[in-house]
Amino acid sequence: MHATLPLLEGTDFPAIARGRLDTLQVNLGYRCNQSCLHCHVNAGPKRREQMTRQTIDELIAFLERSGIGALDITGGAPELNPHFRHLVESARRLGVHVIDRCNLTILNEPGQQDLAAFLAAQRVEIVASLPCYLEENVESQRGKGVYASSIRALQALNALGYGKEGSGLVLNLMYNPVGPVLPPPQQVLEADYKRELAARAGVVFNHLYVLANMPIQRFGSTLISRGGFDDYMRLLKSAHRDSNLDAVMCRSLVSIDWQGYAYDCDFNQMLGLPLAAGQRPGTHIRDLDRAALEGGPIAVADHCYGCTAGQGSSCSGATCASRS
Repeated sequence: MHATLPLLEGTDFPAIARGRLDTLQVNLGYRCNQSCLHCHVNAGPKRREQMTRQTIDELIAFLERSGIGALDITGGAPELNPHFRHLVESARRLGVHVIDRCNLTILNEPGQQDLAAFLAAQRVEIVASLPCYLEENVESQRGKGVYASSIRALQALNALGYGKEGSGLVLNLMYNPVGPVLPPPQQVLEADYKRELAARAGVVFNHLYVLANMPIQRFGSTLISRGGFDDYMRLLKSAHRDSNLDAVMCRSLVSIDWQGYAYDCDFNQMLGLPLAAGQRPGTHIRDLDRAALEGGPIAVADHCYGCTAGQGSSCSGATCASRS
């Protein structure tokens, strides 16, 4: 695995500061039932890092004392953490909106047969990864059989009401490009996804988010191996728009790793870039101060251009006002 941080640190990315902190994004561990080429976490079936019950209880205590309204749970496959359901139930009892970053195929894994029903009962918003509506494109990025399993999972979620008007059960899909290119316009691609998934599998969903591939971890290492890292960085920088800076995800969230330590965003977490705003490096969730974070600086490097290129890219999709 090639290290990308040394290639990203000498940056001219604009200085940015955090606004109001309204989301706690938490990585529950790197174990996953898939090993995707674009994965910026380098997750997979052989990873063993998982958040402990003690750290999860410290997360819950922070949610209670801070009053943050949204919990965004990611991984790996976060559902493989044995304490995932405890965290969801505890957050929901506090009135916190919960988002599950789901790879869909986890719903078909042994021991997870009731997972979809659990998520529906807890009114959890699902953001599900599906890199294309075409089988061959999905399997080139994620492996044989992933497309069929993903479609079965989407159909099961639809049967519970997810993605259907009036149900209140939100199902959003997430798209990543297959290679070192920018995502197509979000609104146009969303229309294509809705038309094709409905026609091919009777699947419905709420919205499609597009996310640029980050030049870090597995994807960044692959770019280096293939001699394409510099070209991809030139593409991101040439497409930078200052207008996207106001809506980048790090301005409204803080990211927590599987050991409970805080970072300015999930991508900084994967690079080991310490938290910048008003906190010492290595700040743990038990010591995190919401007030000290708001208005403070955010650590940046060249990978941040992945969030400001073109229409912009964030955990909630394109950032610019016009996404077509």
